[in-house]
Amino acid sequence: MVFMPHWPVPNVKNPIVLGLERMEQLLTRLCNPHLALPKVVHIAGTNGKGSTLAFLKSIMESAGYIVHRYTSPHLINFNERISVAGVDLSDDELYILLEEVRAACDGLEATFFEITTAAAFLAFSRTKADILLLETGMGGRLDATNVLENPIQCIITPVSYDHMEFLGDTIEKIAFEKAGIIKSNSDVIISWQESTAMKLLKDVAFNKITNIYACGESWNFIVDENSFTFQDSDLSITLPHPNLFGLHQILNASTAVASAIKLRKYFNISDANIAHGITNAVWPARLQKITHGVLASMLPSGCELWLDGAHNAHGAQMLAATIEHKWQDKPLYIINGRTGDRDLKGFLQYFKPFAKSVYGVRVQTEPKAEKAENIMQAAKELGFDAHASDSIKNAISHILSNSNEDFRILVCGSLYLAGDLLISNR
Repeated sequence: MVFMPHWPVPNVKNPIVLGLERMEQLLTRLCNPHLALPKVVHIAGTNGKGSTLAFLKSIMESAGYIVHRYTSPHLINFNERISVAGVDLSDDELYILLEEVRAACDGLEATFFEITTAAAFLAFSRTKADILLLETGMGGRLDATNVLENPIQCIITPVSYDHMEFLGDTIEKIAFEKAGIIKSNSDVIISWQESTAMKLLKDVAFNKITNIYACGESWNFIVDENSFTFQDSDLSITLPHPNLFGLHQILNASTAVASAIKLRKYFNISDANIAHGITNAVWPARLQKITHGVLASMLPSGCELWLDGAHNAHGAQMLAATIEHKWQDKPLYIINGRTGDRDLKGFLQYFKPFAKSVYGVRVQTEPKAEKAENIMQAAKELGFDAHASDSIKNAISHILSNSNEDFRILVCGSLYLAGDLLISNR
């Protein structure tokens, strides 16, 4: 694990404090590294941000460009969040940057995310690159990353219910927060949205005099058995299915293609670069088949272990669509762990037609994790055969001891749970 310098972390009782004033003051003390960045693509949304970014990064690198990347959260090591010119920061590099930011924080009650975002901006400003792909942490309008005034492009991935205690209790309120990253005179790529979210996002973009490129209107995609076709009014590109598995990944890949098409005004990106990029993108814990390691070795031939970071109802709905179309050949077991105070039944209900059993586990790397017993109880109330287990490994053992046929296990519910699995699988 990465060594983190020790300093008092402010706002411990409520570490998420949205707003830009502290971030702007901190960056001023650091001599404004956010003003010395390469061209920026800013990405917000509820679902698909990381996958869309991974596809776009792979496309840009296939075209020969040097890419900075900022994402959150991480799965195992914090260093995963900050990739400088294609390479994650080392422990020593991260320590030096965080110490520099710590010194600048004197008297400021900066949050954890503000501190780490400032460190990322410092790193990006000191190494040459052609483009920065920047993912918001939460929301958009008041997110620490939104201090940037002139991104060349903003991407809004599908908006759904999540972090409602901070972003609002309706799709319109949440979409309004996501739309806060939209800047005047930039291209705005809007992925598929519910109609209410789409209307709000387009209204905000129109009022800011931006160039709107929206799914279902400006562009669309058609899925075939082994390929999909991206279309707009000027072009049609037939592409292979992305290497990230799941029907929802075709939507995410299409959103990245839409972004790449509009980035052609700045970069030389060919159709071949796009095809190579979407078939070579790497993004762990997004319907990732686990084939090696301690947990995978527990399973007999013919059984499968899959991992996905879906944690809200929309994510579960996308997983259920893949299960329905691709996974009807074997019994399915769900292992679910998550942050507390989330809509358990709203997530689990989508698996009701498909899952033989649900196993609740407590996420080891999440202090606010839901109790395994609560997950089990919610699943039972929905009519599932349900169990509680103290670890992913023990849940797998229980499934093995109670099954005499080939099966498939899907571990899902939180990226922190994904981190637990990846650590346990070493």
